[in-house]
Amino acid sequence: MRLTRDDMRGKAQTVLGLVDPAELGPTLMHEHLIWNITHPDKRQPVSSGPDHGQYWDLLNSHVSDIRNTTQKDRAVATRATQEMVDAGGKTVVELTIGGLEPDPEGLAQVARDTGAHIVMGCGHYVHSYQDPANHSRSIDSFAKEMIDQVQQGAWGTDVRAGIVGEIGCEWPWTDLEKRVLAGAVIAQQETGASLTIHPARHEDHPWMLVEFLKEHGADLSRTIIDHIDRTIFDDDRLFRLADAGVILEWDLFGQENTYYAHSDIDMPNDGMRLRTIRRAIDRGHLDQIVISHDICHTIQFSEWGGHGYAHIQKKVLPHMRKRGWTEAEIDAVMVGNPRRLLTFI
Repeated sequence: MRLTRDDMRGKAQTVLGLVDPAELGPTLMHEHLIWNITHPDKRQPVSSGPDHGQYWDLLNSHVSDIRNTTQKDRAVATRATQEMVDAGGKTVVELTIGGLEPDPEGLAQVARDTGAHIVMGCGHYVHSYQDPANHSRSIDSFAKEMIDQVQQGAWGTDVRAGIVGEIGCEWPWTDLEKRVLAGAVIAQQETGASLTIHPARHEDHPWMLVEFLKEHGADLSRTIIDHIDRTIFDDDRLFRLADAGVILEWDLFGQENTYYAHSDIDMPNDGMRLRTIRRAIDRGHLDQIVISHDICHTIQFSEWGGHGYAHIQKKVLPHMRKRGWTEAEIDAVMVGNPRRLLTFI
């Protein structure tokens, strides 16, 4: 059955159907539960997760080990999600999309087994992960696909997406990625969903996104720029983005080590993330902030020694309180802002 915009307006859409947004509760806005981020030309079957003894090596320098970049086990995803629920979390936004081997029915099973709300993304990841057939597709073709994924069902199932994205971008930003993003803006306009974007690993790319989004008529107040913590390192760029009205997402909580395998940066730890977010809040941008872990390597699961999906509940929220955050501020970041963004308009 195809839903209309009127059917969806004022509601949030999980993999089990429409819900009252008031039910969403504490929300992780950017995660992966079942995925394959192994580069397409290196993919092969995987029988088990990594050895515990490889934790530090995999975390810091060999993250591309196929056992670390592939997680297709629904039971593992269920156990990991249950930890979040048991710690007080309620909703996970799961952004495994085209190119990363999404499993909508698997997400529905995890939701049924844990009681968590799972909101699924749609669209396509970065250029190098996309199906070669996408290279000749039009903006309208991508737009129609994403609208259908929200209103009818995604990836050959009747499980519907509740957010558009994470639309992927590499550096240099490619024409294919621009066409996908232009289609995503149309999907945002037509469905009333929010849009979430994986920017390229370049400090100026988020602003290039803002300019592109303005040109294409996106609703910036419902557009999330992901991965601020590995992309923006100065207040001038940060505040320029904030002043544009986009949502700022710090989604690498739990990555406490400086060493970042994907780019030549010094990764901040959680305390540094919170200090940066505090500067944005003190400048008046509280309603533009969401957070998450972006778990997409098996070594990050608590089952293999990582921080897991309960880390924010168990460690970050108590640290916020130690550092003087008010309950109203915590509620805005964890509940109010996600609820607003996941409510169709």
